[in-house]
Amino acid sequence: MTAIDSRPLAAQAKNGSPDKLKTAIGSTVGTTIENYDFLAYGTAAALYFGTDFFPSEDPVVGVLLGFLTFGIGFAMRPLGGIIGGYLGDKYGRKPVLVGALLIMGIATVLIGLLPTYAQVGILAPLLLTFIRIVQGLAFGAEWGGAVLMTFEHAPWRQRGKWAAIPQLGVPLGVFLANIAFLMTAGLDSELAWRIPFLLSAVLIVAGMLIRLKVSESPEFEEAKAEGKLEKNPIWTVLRDDWRTVLRVIALRLAETGGFYVIVTYLISYLTTNDIATRENALTGLIIATALGAVTTVLWGALSDRVGRRTLYLIGCLATVAFGFPLFLLVNTGMPAMVVLVYIIGLPIIHDMLAGTQGAYFSELFQTSTRTSGASLGYQFSAALSGFIPFIAAAVAASSGWPGVALIYVAVGVIGLLGVAFTRETWGRRERAEVEKVIAGQ
Repeated sequence: MTAIDSRPLAAQAKNGSPDKLKTAIGSTVGTTIENYDFLAYGTAAALYFGTDFFPSEDPVVGVLLGFLTFGIGFAMRPLGGIIGGYLGDKYGRKPVLVGALLIMGIATVLIGLLPTYAQVGILAPLLLTFIRIVQGLAFGAEWGGAVLMTFEHAPWRQRGKWAAIPQLGVPLGVFLANIAFLMTAGLDSELAWRIPFLLSAVLIVAGMLIRLKVSESPEFEEAKAEGKLEKNPIWTVLRDDWRTVLRVIALRLAETGGFYVIVTYLISYLTTNDIATRENALTGLIIATALGAVTTVLWGALSDRVGRRTLYLIGCLATVAFGFPLFLLVNTGMPAMVVLVYIIGLPIIHDMLAGTQGAYFSELFQTSTRTSGASLGYQFSAALSGFIPFIAAAVAASSGWPGVALIYVAVGVIGLLGVAFTRETWGRRERAEVEKVIAGQ
């Protein structure tokens, strides 16, 4: 590489693009809204939908059906990831981000307007399921573009920290959704669950205004100018990098599997068994996700110093270790213990994995197939983990909480297998190579 060629590359590597902060904010606002919209359904399924959309003499059956439609949205995320990944690698990251956010927002507002089973009978759950499918497609297309846009705009030394910023959308989305449900918990009508969905309209307008001002990824623009875009990025990934996609699925299961046990199933477990009040569970979630707005980025920044693989290994080990203590603590019925479980499970364990993923998964793929490859692994894992609340509820009905604890441990073990077979992407050698580029060598 000549001095002339290396100068712009060195500047980008050292400082990132001029739009890096605007891109990070735009991506984070979008992922927050997407997670608010998508995860508000999980809270509503645990607390309300069993009665209003799936009435049954046995309340457990209603909750199971609510969680089943929750999982259907996840089942559609791989298809959304394929579509969004293909379009993102072929035509750019930005159009995918704008389109996904708009579709998700419209679908979420429509949930807030749906008639219930008491009003229109079987049509109600059918409409709810259809909208959930649309949500899954939009959410599947979202993640790859948002994280990779921020990753590709970021300074190379700090890509762990910057790529973790859009991951704030997970705790912030859960935080806002549960704030909304906590504020409406005292309403003795359908408005208790309708209002949180209808509030999405305000968030969507704000998100669209910000995202439309975000510039395209500089790495995508460079690849496009040099004629290095893949004609069929999905096929290229499946042909050349299918093993890496499988690795990402295993790594991601440790994070998302444990997340949905705590965020979605645990609320139902606590309230159904009269262990804790709905307000106590939502308060624990709110405190934990508020902390997550800080810890997610801190974990990403730490991965810039110690490496992605090392931090991910620690997170998976912590997941395995916490499975049974999780339930032993909440079964005390003490409000402080319930809050403590949420704090350990989310800002500490979950966010250690989520904060590392943005950079780790991005670095496993080339620029021309990055959106497709990372999205495929990320969303296929989500399709599996989205059914974990349903599986957990079914297992608990037959074998109690120890069975659910084993599910939590199992996803941690799967993550450990993923770590064992996945290379380090930010070790000493990789950091030394970046320093050479920055020095213009």
